[in-house]
Amino acid sequence: MPRFQYTAHDINGDEKKGSVNAPDQAAATAQLKSKGLFPTEVSGTDLKLPGTGNPKPRSKGLSTEIHLPAALSTVHPKQLMVLTRQMATLVHAGLPLLRGLKVLERQESNPALKKAVHEISESIEGGSTFADALAAHPRIFNKLYINMVKAGEAGGVLDVVLDRLATYMEKAQKVKNKVRSAMTYPIVVLLASSGIMIFLMVAIIPKFETIFADMLDGRPLPRLTLFVMGASELIKENWPMGLGILAALIALIALLKQFRIGRVILDSLKLAFPLFGNLVRMSALARFARTLGTLMESGVPILQALTIVKETMNNEIVSKAVQEIHDNIKEGEPMAAPVEANRIFPPIFGGMVEVGEETGELPAMLLKTADMYEDEVDNVVAGLSSIIEPLLIVILAVVVGTIVIAMFLPMVSIIGNLS
Repeated sequence: MPRFQYTAHDINGDEKKGSVNAPDQAAATAQLKSKGLFPTEVSGTDLKLPGTGNPKPRSKGLSTEIHLPAALSTVHPKQLMVLTRQMATLVHAGLPLLRGLKVLERQESNPALKKAVHEISESIEGGSTFADALAAHPRIFNKLYINMVKAGEAGGVLDVVLDRLATYMEKAQKVKNKVRSAMTYPIVVLLASSGIMIFLMVAIIPKFETIFADMLDGRPLPRLTLFVMGASELIKENWPMGLGILAALIALIALLKQFRIGRVILDSLKLAFPLFGNLVRMSALARFARTLGTLMESGVPILQALTIVKETMNNEIVSKAVQEIHDNIKEGEPMAAPVEANRIFPPIFGGMVEVGEETGELPAMLLKTADMYEDEVDNVVAGLSSIIEPLLIVILAVVVGTIVIAMFLPMVSIIGNLS
């Protein structure tokens, strides 16, 4: 009998991993549910097609199967958001889920998403729930998506949950794009200006050095000119070393990301970085509040919701804070206490959570908090744009001006001698 590896959560939201023996994926899922577990991923070691219970067909002769390149098989968050919004509209209009999926499959242009929708339809036809069918595609549908759909199916409000999911993805992508644009602009400008400066120092300045040597007849050059020419010579002779150091730095960052302690170091540096640290913090808090509020509003228990939030956060410092909140609530404390005790959360965040718990409107209060921090992200991005642009102009003016003046000073001496 095939063995299936699973990842699930118990009633307290704790993650469990293990394996079960079952004839197919649907039976394995049912077996886990009978034990009081909520599976988020069930994968078999037998030869099965992803998302179905059918054995992988053995080809005879030449294989006609075509594998799409990875670049063509990716699903962009915006495409998933549009699909989710369309599903919500169809279900809300009274169209059966299976029929709605068939409609969406016909009109979907992304090959990977089209294939996933087809396999989900087949799984539902075979008796699986919508959430279990989604769980067979963890690269497209994350745990947040699957658990919200599971809660929507259990409560009979699948259309409402799908609409909330689409709204959540839309707002999360909006914040992500704003943070990315705020960081991309100065990086692009610095890289372009650095390239121009290196070209000047390597290709242009040495030619002036030859000209000055011929025309000054051994007279000394000004100190500023000597400094610029010395920098030019240093860059010209050591540029391979500079590229090597840059490559080593990139490799070190990639290596650190593979280990938790490394990610903690990198995320701590992000939060402490001048100008951008506050932006990273605000966006992380907005993501935390919106994700938790959306899950709780959809009926997911708070402990299970916090476990999902911890896994969806892309910052180890915030993830650790979420785990502390989870542990304190599990011991019977209110959510406001660990939030107020953690320095990553501003005092107003803890106050909003406390009010939400006292009034019994914690999910709604979390969503309002998310709106507030998303507005803060807008303000921080606007402030950074107004600061960074003139700052970069001043830096470039100083560098270019220094080079121009350094090259002009010997010309003054030459002109004076000629006259």
